[in-house]
Amino acid sequence: MESIAPQPSDEATRRRSRVTALIVACALFMQNLDSTVISTALPTMARAFGADPVHMNVALTSYLLSLAVFIPASGWIADRFGAKQVFRMAIVVFTIGSVLSGQADSLGYLVCTRIFQGLGGAMMVPVGRLLLLRTVPKSEMVAAMAWLSTPALLGPVLGPPIGGFIVTYFSWRVIFDINIPIGIIGVILVTLFVDDVREPSDKRFDLRGLLVFGVAMASLMFAMETLGRGIVPPWVTHAALGVGGVSVLLYIWHARNHPAPLIDFTLLRYPTFLVAVAGGTLFRIGIGAIPFLLPMMLQLTFGKSAAESGLITFASSLGALLMKPASTRALRLLGFRDTLLANGVLSAVLLALVGLFRPGWSEFLIYGILICGGFFRSLQFTAYNALAYSDIPRPQMSAATSFYATIQQVSMTLGVSAGAASLTVSMAMLDHATPMLLDFSIAFGVVAFFSLLSTPVSLLMPRHAAMEVSGYARRG
Repeated sequence: MESIAPQPSDEATRRRSRVTALIVACALFMQNLDSTVISTALPTMARAFGADPVHMNVALTSYLLSLAVFIPASGWIADRFGAKQVFRMAIVVFTIGSVLSGQADSLGYLVCTRIFQGLGGAMMVPVGRLLLLRTVPKSEMVAAMAWLSTPALLGPVLGPPIGGFIVTYFSWRVIFDINIPIGIIGVILVTLFVDDVREPSDKRFDLRGLLVFGVAMASLMFAMETLGRGIVPPWVTHAALGVGGVSVLLYIWHARNHPAPLIDFTLLRYPTFLVAVAGGTLFRIGIGAIPFLLPMMLQLTFGKSAAESGLITFASSLGALLMKPASTRALRLLGFRDTLLANGVLSAVLLALVGLFRPGWSEFLIYGILICGGFFRSLQFTAYNALAYSDIPRPQMSAATSFYATIQQVSMTLGVSAGAASLTVSMAMLDHATPMLLDFSIAFGVVAFFSLLSTPVSLLMPRHAAMEVSGYARRG
């Protein structure tokens, strides 16, 4: 209906759209924070459960696996039951999962509650983004996506220091309890301020596709998490890679022959969506390694404490916050293609510079590079997120959000794996028993190269692509 497509001239509607963007951004921040906040608490939780700390990593991977498996179904469920209702229920499920996780008394119980919590997170983030896309006019999309890009950067960076602070001064169970008031407030705000937008659809649910794609994602992510870490025998990792690869091929064949697959590859015929998916994936592989590599480098080679390394890492989040007001102006001045080209190169260079940090460097210089890096990375994320949906027709918007959210989740996980693998290979080649500064420099160089590879992908679209969203054509 036309009433759900507000015009930019309606100031009241724009304000409501910004409120919706803020509510969705808070949900995204809660989900991103939760995926990393327990990382510093794992040794303490292992002692409480009487478990091997090495095996505690499953508390993280079970949640990520749940996200990757269930995100593809979010678009169909939102069309079937209404985006507002699904978004609100997803917050409830996520909050209940947090409560149950805080009551865990064994690793097995925690894994089950984290999978349940991941089900809520899988529905919460893409459906929240879908709500935003269906209520925000295209001219306001860049500003709206800036709200969503900031928590995506803040969550992984803030998670470890917040988790360390809570574990040090309180109980590890408080890590999960902090989601309770946020979840309650979120449900109230959604009920009061978010419009109930629907896109009627008679498509049947692709259950077979969900099963095949779920096996593919679970197998590949398990292989990435265990590759070279000695957690399981090598043949188990290789078997998981094989099963994952075969499942991906099976799903591609299935999607080509299904009228409405969960992950619809025909969306890649839109150049803007193709650039956002392909270029964004390469860029996120590089950026996703930062929360893993930087704190470890600061603690193992600089002699920083966990709290000190957390504060230094937070500098990149400060840069992300400073970016938000500048994103609209940058895209209006340069357009999407030129912004992604120039900003992508600059972001990759700043990422490589992090690998050159040395204990003798002044903290002022280190903080300056991290703040600048956070600023330009956030601009790149905002551009990709707005570009992805710029040319997608409304009937296909739910499929696009499912596709894009799944790719985002997988690419960030690939970033951690790429950073860990680069570090491991460098140690083996240089015969280092423990990571040295040179190993971290090499690892940062490798992931920066992945980010740099994203820039030529932007040439697949014309300079004036998505003008209505960027405002590039109106600057004259």
